Amino acid sequence: MRQSALIISKLAQSSRQPLLKAFRLPAANCSLSGKINRLSFSFQPLICERCFSMATSTRSSKRQKTGAGAAAETGDSMPYKLIYWPGIPGRGEHIRLAFEATGTPYVDVSNGTDAGVKAVMAQISDKNIGDDNNPPPLAPPILQHGDDILLSQTPNILAYLGPKLGLVPDVADDSVGMYHVNALALTALDGLSNEPHDVHHPIASGAYYEEQKEEALKKAADYRAVRLPKFLGYFERVLSGPASGGGEWLYGGKMTYADLVLFQTVDGVSYAFPKCMGKLKSSGKYGKVFALYERVKALDKIKSYLESDRRQKYSMGIYRHYPELDED
Repeated sequence: MRQSALIISKLAQSSRQPLLKAFRLPAANCSLSGKINRLSFSFQPLICERCFSMATSTRSSKRQKTGAGAAAETGDSMPYKLIYWPGIPGRGEHIRLAFEATGTPYVDVSNGTDAGVKAVMAQISDKNIGDDNNPPPLAPPILQHGDDILLSQTPNILAYLGPKLGLVPDVADDSVGMYHVNALALTALDGLSNEPHDVHHPIASGAYYEEQKEEALKKAADYRAVRLPKFLGYFERVLSGPASGGGEWLYGGKMTYADLVLFQTVDGVSYAFPKCMGKLKSSGKYGKVFALYERVKALDKIKSYLESDRRQKYSMGIYRHYPELDED
């Protein structure tokens, strides 16, 4: 989500691509075409996801209720709708994974209905001033829950969904667990999502990659050598610490949405920097991180999702593979 509506205006005024043409994307597995591809469509904030059986955690009986169980206990039967740019995983993927991992029904509005990009544009329009209960969102992803709740910002949506889907510790047993999970997710999003985006658009998210390629090469060199190892090393330490509850998951011995975020960000960085990530994996320094990645990937519901057409392909979003940015 790092661009504002200003970029929409810029696209609309550009003679290179009319706005409607630029956003006329297929509903699934698209690769944005033409020069417009090289713009940054990975909108970021300006400042700046079921069925597991209920079980007792190895972390001194700190329970997590599963998605269906948590929803039933709270009487929550309102439908979930995800509003995000069609045809790319982007930041909306973290919310999809939360729903998919827990078997929670949801509607992927832009990809799964005829609304497409119009659903996004209606929400971020300059004319939208919100309603009595909800301020207007700046950018997607946007979660609509029932008729009255509209939330934006990826970590904010995850924090809202966590207790409802059983992806954070039960507050009755761990009063601060959800905050630890949130911090871990925020850290992964900072270093393994926002920073990779800034590698290919280090100067201006509204400019073409080619217009800042020299700066991108410098940024990529620093990211590969310094920043990426720093964040992988941090999560290796987290998994090695006692708060992880055994080292299989980031916190409390159970999968939380922070694990799903780490999975998705590692997957995205591996797409963008395959050579670098291959070397880091082969080094053996981050074995627990890559083991967690494979653990999430092998979950039945996640595996089924990844093999389905609901999983959007990487193209020109946050994670982009420019070979020259992956060279030593």
